[in-house]
Amino acid sequence: MTPTEPAAQGGAVTAERPPLPVKLVIAGGFGVGKTTAVGSISEIEPLTTEAAITEVAAGVDDLSHTPTKTTTTVAMDFGCITIDPTLKLYLFGTPGQDRFGFMWDDLVEGAVGGLVIVDSRRLDDCYAAVDYFEHRGIPFAVALNAFDGTVEHSLDEVRWALDMADQVPVVVFDARERGSVRDALLTVLELALSRTEG
Repeated sequence: MTPTEPAAQGGAVTAERPPLPVKLVIAGGFGVGKTTAVGSISEIEPLTTEAAITEVAAGVDDLSHTPTKTTTTVAMDFGCITIDPTLKLYLFGTPGQDRFGFMWDDLVEGAVGGLVIVDSRRLDDCYAAVDYFEHRGIPFAVALNAFDGTVEHSLDEVRWALDMADQVPVVVFDARERGSVRDALLTVLELALSRTEG
């Protein structure tokens, strides 16, 4: 049956609606796994703005925990995933370095929520992202990326260190695994939905 044909019963006209577009932002410090997370779950070839790390940048960005990293995001990452026939997520990954922070307002505009990815070996790198979402009242969750399958601190220790409210979800995930990224994003969606219903 085409969208303009009457339904078999009752003569009603049905039309297949496109899924509702929902914007989410993936943020965090340098080299925490934002680009990897977008690439793991996107149903399209993700748009990335990766540039080679120069000697000058290597002198500014801390590469001690990511010695094999040769590129970095200089504008944004973009991908999308259809959650179900009614909902499609558009994912915007922010650059991690402070010097690109001026782009955040544009990237976050219209987003229903954010996922702050954290490398628990260097919690200092995520303070700026956490503060950004808190000060703008944007729902967000914190996701500890399990590098090598482990995290350095417990969820409670991370919550205490970041001085976050109890309603901010803190989860462990693996940015390389599609299902793990999906679950983290669904946590943000559920939080955003509870805000609209509250």
